[in-house]
Amino acid sequence: MAATTAPVKTAEPRRPRIAVTLGDPSGIGPELAAKLLSNPLNRERADIVLLADESELQSAIQDAGGVHVATTKDCAGPQAVQVLDDHTSAEYQTRKGEVSRDSGARCIHQLKRALKLAQTGHVDGIVFAPLNKSSLKLAGMKEEDELRWFANELDFKGTTSEINIAGPLWTGRVTSHIGVEEVAQRITKESTVKAIELLHRLRWESGIDAPRLGVCALNPHNGENGAFGRQEIDAIRPAVEASRADGIDVQGPFPCDTIFLKRQHFDGIITMYHDQGQIAMKLLSFDGGVTVQGGLPLPIATPAHGTAFDIAGMNLAAVTSTQNAFDLAVTMAERRILKEIQGKTCEVGRAVPLKHAPQVDVVELHATCC
Repeated sequence: MAATTAPVKTAEPRRPRIAVTLGDPSGIGPELAAKLLSNPLNRERADIVLLADESELQSAIQDAGGVHVATTKDCAGPQAVQVLDDHTSAEYQTRKGEVSRDSGARCIHQLKRALKLAQTGHVDGIVFAPLNKSSLKLAGMKEEDELRWFANELDFKGTTSEINIAGPLWTGRVTSHIGVEEVAQRITKESTVKAIELLHRLRWESGIDAPRLGVCALNPHNGENGAFGRQEIDAIRPAVEASRADGIDVQGPFPCDTIFLKRQHFDGIITMYHDQGQIAMKLLSFDGGVTVQGGLPLPIATPAHGTAFDIAGMNLAAVTSTQNAFDLAVTMAERRILKEIQGKTCEVGRAVPLKHAPQVDVVELHATCC
């Protein structure tokens, strides 16, 4: 029987299902998770599953000043968070404010449980409280960061990138956690196109139907027509032109020391390496920043800040970034559910080819046309 081309019809999208983990038990993660889960408005937006033992939850509630978290062992819903207690916390000896193998191992254990729920279709997204890379390394994580660990655990071979968020602005990267000496050789037309395509898709999933993107140069003054390097001429500008021809509203390259001054023109900026965007983003929104593990088969979000061992257990941690991470994971899950229901492909959000379209007036950002 021939396959139908008509969109699947349904009354309305189902509620997204979000798994939450406490992050590093030695840091502020448990406190942040308790504060997040105590907000009834969050339960109204999504069915929340908490991966923690009951004893850990009670300790987190105490860290958060005794907030009330409505829980159930049955199905999650608007009335309560479902706690999936597997009674394993006693196997891990952790202490507040300390890097340790057990703390890292506890994080890995719960993240693996969350990924299993995602792989079996029981959750649509994951929010994890801050992790500590030193503890994760002691526990055996060999990858350079959590994103690569997630990709390996999911056996995902596609394009990935950490996406950093400050308010309405998102940044993606062509390269990430590598030494500066390796960056230039990894800037190619292909790698830049992949970064542009990924940020475009994720901005659509976050709720923007026609994302506007800008691309940073690698070299000072946009390369000064090749005087300071040819990456802008040989890789970055060709990638921008190819992406525009494919229907993405993207412009550049622009010098990285001025592009963020005109950030209101863009929904996302692609940088060439880690600190090129991170310095700007943390100056713009250190307390509210979010990191998305971009490109994976499901939305995974976390606060952009660290574990703050110095204030762990003191009820001093601000929940802003954690709340933003949750809101974003829910929105992205909703958009993916909608796309699935409507029978659309990953091309959703693509515009008509833009190679002849007028560009936004940000020409003053170009130090030199390459």
